[in-house]
Amino acid sequence: MAFDLLIKNGMIVDGSGLPRYRGDVAVSDGRIAEIGRLNGAAAKETVDAEGHAVAPGFVDGHTHMDAQIFWDPIGTSSCFQGVTSVVMGNCGFTLAPCRESEADLVFRNLERAEDISRDAMLAGIRWRWESFPQFLDVLDELPKGINYAGYMGHCALRTYVMGQRAFTEEASDDDLARMVHHTKEAIAAGAIGFSTTRSVNHQTSDDKPVASRLAAWSEFESLVKAMGAGLVEVAGEPTGAGSEKARKYYEDLSKLAIESGRPITFGLFNRRTMPGGWRSTFDIIERTIQRGGRMFAQVHSRALNVLLSFETQLPFDKWDLWREMRAKPLSGQKRMLLDPETRRRLVEIASKPYEGPIVRGTEARPPEWDWIFAMTDISGPHRSMAELARQKNTHPVELMIDMALDRDMKFFMMQPVANENQAEALELMKHPRSVVTFSDSGAHVSQIMDSSLQTHLLSHWVREKQAFSLEEAVKLISCDTATQFGFHDRGLLREGMAADMVVFDPDTVGPRMPEVVCDLPAGAKRLRQKADGMKATVVNGQVLLRDNEPTGALPGKLLRKKRR
Repeated sequence: MAFDLLIKNGMIVDGSGLPRYRGDVAVSDGRIAEIGRLNGAAAKETVDAEGHAVAPGFVDGHTHMDAQIFWDPIGTSSCFQGVTSVVMGNCGFTLAPCRESEADLVFRNLERAEDISRDAMLAGIRWRWESFPQFLDVLDELPKGINYAGYMGHCALRTYVMGQRAFTEEASDDDLARMVHHTKEAIAAGAIGFSTTRSVNHQTSDDKPVASRLAAWSEFESLVKAMGAGLVEVAGEPTGAGSEKARKYYEDLSKLAIESGRPITFGLFNRRTMPGGWRSTFDIIERTIQRGGRMFAQVHSRALNVLLSFETQLPFDKWDLWREMRAKPLSGQKRMLLDPETRRRLVEIASKPYEGPIVRGTEARPPEWDWIFAMTDISGPHRSMAELARQKNTHPVELMIDMALDRDMKFFMMQPVANENQAEALELMKHPRSVVTFSDSGAHVSQIMDSSLQTHLLSHWVREKQAFSLEEAVKLISCDTATQFGFHDRGLLREGMAADMVVFDPDTVGPRMPEVVCDLPAGAKRLRQKADGMKATVVNGQVLLRDNEPTGALPGKLLRKKRR
C-alpha cells in the first residue's frame, strides 16, 4: 500500500537537538508512518528534499490571529516562515465570549492595542457564537491551512459579563462568580488556557485602559485558581525588571503559579534603558521552579522593531502640516514633498521637540535618530539615520525624504522599542527557562512584522553568526516550543506523531523584505513578508506550500486541549 506522502533524500533535523542524518519520511493518515532510508517506497505524492533540511513544523506560541483566521485561511505571514501551529488569543484579547450585538466591546479592546482594523473585523467576520465553547465550534468548521490553539481572553470575558462597566469598574462578587463560570467552561471546551493584560501599552482608541487593566489582582488570581487546567499568559505590568514594583509583580506571579498549579508565561525583553534588568526575572522563575511552580519566559530572536514608512506610519503623522499631508494618497504626499517650500516647512516642523502625549505600544515613537535605522535590505547591518545624515551633512528628516523619493515612497526604517542589545537578546534565547516565540502575528498589522522571527533565527543566528547549530535552533522553534505549550504530538519527527514538517535550504533560508499590501477586508492595509529557501511546508500530512506558494490544500486543525 502506498504512503500518502514521501519526503525523500533530505537531511533530517528532527527537533530533538540530536545530530542531523540523511533519510526519508513517509506519511499516512496525517501521521509520520516511517523514518529511514525507504528505498523503493511508493507514495501518492513525493517531495524530493535533496540538499535540504527536513524539520518539524515550527510552533509560534504568541500570536493574535483570532480575527485573521476568518479571512486568511493559510495563516500568512506565519506559514511563509515554516510555522505550522500557532497559539492565538494572547494578552487577554479574544473575540469570545461575546454577543454579536456587543461586538464593538471586543473591537474596542483590539483595534488600537493590537492595531486590528475595526472595519476589517466588521467586514471579515460573520458572527455565529456567544460563548467561548461556541466560538471554538465555529473555529473547528473554518477552513484552515495551519493549526490553531487559543486562550480565552480576560478582556472579552470582562466585557461579556460587565458590559461598559468593564472599562471603568472593579468586578462585583456576582460579576466574578459569572467570570469564574465562563472560565471553567472555556477550559473544559478545549481552550489552551487563560490570558490577560496589565500592560500600560494596551489602551483603547480613546486613550482609556483596555478592560482587563481595570481588574484587581484578586480578580485575576481568582480566575487563575478556578481554571483547574491550562496555561496562563500575561502581558506584563512592570516598566523594568529591576524596579521594586517589578520584583513584587513577578513574586506575586510566582506565588500564584505555585498556589494554583497553573504554568504562567510572559514576554521578556532587554531594554537599553535598563541593561541586564531581565536577569532578576529569571532568578524569580528559577525559585518558582524549585518551589514546585512552573513559569517560563517568551523571548524574541531580534529587536522588537516598529517599521516606519510613508506607506504605513511615521512619527509625525499627527503633527502640524504632516497630518494634512499624511491624509493624502502616496501620490499626493509625493507632490507635496517635491514642493520646495512645503518640504522646508515639513522638515522644520519635524525637527522640533515632541510635546504631545506619551506614545504607547508599537505606535511610532517621537524620533531619536540615533535609534532609527535605514532598512534598505533585510540582513543589514543597518545604519542609523543620524549616522547617514552626518555623512551627507544633512538633517535626518531631509535624508528620510530623499531616500523615500528615490524609492518611489517605498522606504522602511526600523525603530527598535525593545531588545535593542543583541548580545543580551542572544543570552535570553540561550536561557533554559525561555522559549523563542512572540511573533505577535495577526496584530500590529501595519506597525511591525515579526512573523519571520523563526527564519531570522535560522539565517542570522545560525548561518551568519554561528551562535547556534542548525540542530539547536530547530529545537528552539519546534520541540521546545511545542513542549512548553503542550502540543505533545508535534515538534519532533517521530513515527506516530503528527506530520507537520518544513523542508528548507539551510544555505539560503531567511526572511525577505516586508511589503505593504491592502488585502484585508474593507481594503485595510497590513505588512506581509515571505521567505527564501522554503521548499515545502507540510501540515497534518498534506503539502500546504510548495516553494512557498499555496497548493490549495487546507489541512489545518483546531488544537483543542483535551481534559479528563
